[in-house]
Order: sequence, then C-alpha cells, then structure tokens
Amino acid sequence: MKPRNLIVASVVLVALAGAVWWAQKHPSTGTTSPSTPAATKLADIQPSQMQAVTIAKRGGATIALDRENGKWVITAPEHYAADQDAVSSMLSAVNPLNSDTDVTGKAADLTPYGLNNPSLTVDLRQTNGKTSRLDIGSDVPAGSLVYAKLASSPKVYAVTNSVKSSFDKSLNDLRDKRLLTFDTNKLTRVELTSTKGDLEFGKNNQGDWQILKPEPYRADSFQVEELVRKLSDAKMDLSSNPGDQKKADAAFASGQRVTTVKVSDASGTQTLDVRKNKDDYYASSSAVPGDYKVSTDLGQAVSKSADDFRNKKLFDFGFTDPNKIDVQQGGADKIYVRAGSDWKLNGKIMDPGTIQSFIDKLRDLSAAKFATGAFAGPMLTIVVQSNDYKRTENLEFAKTGDGYTAKRENEQTLYQLDAKSVDDILEALKAIKPAASGKNK
Repeated sequence: MKPRNLIVASVVLVALAGAVWWAQKHPSTGTTSPSTPAATKLADIQPSQMQAVTIAKRGGATIALDRENGKWVITAPEHYAADQDAVSSMLSAVNPLNSDTDVTGKAADLTPYGLNNPSLTVDLRQTNGKTSRLDIGSDVPAGSLVYAKLASSPKVYAVTNSVKSSFDKSLNDLRDKRLLTFDTNKLTRVELTSTKGDLEFGKNNQGDWQILKPEPYRADSFQVEELVRKLSDAKMDLSSNPGDQKKADAAFASGQRVTTVKVSDASGTQTLDVRKNKDDYYASSSAVPGDYKVSTDLGQAVSKSADDFRNKKLFDFGFTDPNKIDVQQGGADKIYVRAGSDWKLNGKIMDPGTIQSFIDKLRDLSAAKFATGAFAGPMLTIVVQSNDYKRTENLEFAKTGDGYTAKRENEQTLYQLDAKSVDDILEALKAIKPAASGKNK
C-alpha cells in the first residue's frame, strides 16, 4: 500500500474508533434521534435571585463572591470590589443552563467523565437560601462539550464548553479594575489641584456643570463630561508581573506631580494623584492600593487650565426651541413668542423658515476668545426664554473695533466675537417676515 493511502486509512480508522466510543457512551433510547439529543434544563436562576457564588478550581485558588448592598464583591481569597458587568456576564450561564445531552441516567463511576475530581466546581446560593452545585469535568471527545453534573442528581450531562469558560475566571478577571469607583450618575463635584491653581466643577439646579473655581464661570459641559469619562475609564493594569509593579511604584514615587483629582458622589470623595515621569503618566488612587501607569489622554485631560473648560457658547438653550425671544435694537423692541409650532410677532404668524434661521444662528453663536477690560454700552440686546420659561438668558452686544463684545446678565465674563458671527445674526433678524397670508387665516 502506498504511504499516502496508508495515512488516509489510519485517519479514517481513528475517526471510526471515536465514533464507536461515543456511541457506547450515548446509547440510543429509542425515543430520541441522534440529530436531536435529549436535553435537560439544569438551572434557571434570575440575576436578581443570586446572592453568592463560589468557584473552586482544581489546583487553583477558590474565588468567593457575595452581593452586598446590591453590589457584587469578592470575599475570597481577598476582599476586593468586583467588576459588576463581568460577574453578570458570568452568571448569565445559569439563566438558563441547559444540557446538550443526558449522558447517563446514573453513573456508577465518575472517573471516565473527569467528575471524580472536577476541574471546576461552582456553588450557587440564591437570596431565598436555596443552593445549587455544578461540577464540570473533562471535555467530551470529538465535540465542543464538557461533562457536567449537579450535586442534587446522579446523572451526568454534556453541556456546551461556553459554560465552563463562563465560570473559569481568575481573580483579576472578576476584579473591578477602575482606579476610581464613583457613580457617574450621582457625581456632584470634581476638583483639580495643580501648580496651575485650583479648578473645581459643580452642578447647578438644572444639572448643568459649572466652574466654581478659580471663578464662577459657565462650563463647557462636553469638555467636563469628557474629563469625567476619562476618570471613570482609568483602569489598573493587572496583567503585569511583580517586577513591572515595582517599576510603576518607583516611577510614580520619582515622578513630577501633575494634578490631584477629587471626585465626590453620594458615597463620598475619592482622590487620584497623577504624576509624570519622562513621557509617561502614573497614578495612585485612594480607592485601590498600588501605583499604576495611566494613559497619556488621562494625564493631559487633568492638566488642562480653566479656560479649556469654559463655555464659549453664548446661549444655553441648546437643541430645544425657545419659548420667547425679545430683540432690542436702536430703540426698537421686537418680541417673538412661540405658540405651538408657530412663532408670532404682535399676533402675526412669522414665516417658519426665516425665524428658524435666526434661532439657529443664536444657538450656534460662539466666542472666538474671552475678552478683558470694560464693557461699552450695548447696541443690541437679545433676551431668550426657554425650557417652558424656566430659563432666561439676557445678552448685550457692543461694537468694539472690527468685532463685537458680548456680556451675559449677572456675569463678569466678556466674550470676544468675530464681526461676521454677529452680522449674520443681524441679517437673519432682518430677513424674518410674516408667513404667507393663508397661514394667518
């Protein structure tokens, strides 16, 4: 026989031997066809019903988790905050847990299935005190299945390998890796202290971010939210070896201080000290022990000045349409009032396209920079009421050189505007006209 044919025959023989072994372990019951193997629901536990989980690995450390005040925490081998999403994803394996095949009705010897000494044992405790235990054994030959057994039943099952991978987690897989564990939805204050000075953000009664220090300023909410996002996303690198951790500790200790960040939510205040060593940034958090290398993005975000976070937009009504616009210019006073989808001036309905163009230009009006000095007498005043008349914004505009300066009522900030941006508003104002005659009938 030719060598090539001999190899092919050997492969076929091995495949047939595997098929015979599988058939012996999975005898036909006469009621279920091979294409539709019997399946059993082994567990179906809702996430809200789960109280505690213990994962024991053969030859490895046992990991225990418990739910405390609605949050998962790791209680063994050490006490750590848990990654809530990682734990929820893991527990989805039992919501529900179905067998692919019922292998045996009652196994006299668990050794062939690797269940005499399971590779993985998962103990589950529900909030009502009910407990369940799942043993996971060897891989099933010629398939993506593993043998499994419930402590409450003598049967052996075959379940998908994804069940094993769901629970085969390390301590670092389940730890909360965030350097700051604040709740972004309940965050009320952010403080940055550096050699550049103190910078503090807080929320006003409408839930908008404001700069409180060094002076009360309107904040660019997008920039503040980006800062919050980067602080929330800051993670510790748990993949490094002990030598790398020592290097990070040394780099942080010898680094130059950049900023100390304080974040406050309903649960209290946490701090993050950020330092720079050469081109890299390192941080130490009050929420977790150790020093860690962090991204350059984070290091640069906490290094910004107050002006980087100040709002250059002149109006805050955003994407909602105002309720009323009062324009005072050259002794004339025009008051536009919204009634449903219509805008009216002195009771007459205005052309929607022209009034919308004017509103859009007000919405987009932004300063080129912040100005200094005294504010001259206004040549134009625009008062916008929005949010069902709960928000009133009063802006005065003065001509200065080849541009304009604007000032919001009850604020010290002066906004320097390009001439074109204000000229475009004046042109849009002139273009507002009454609606077609049929519209007013």
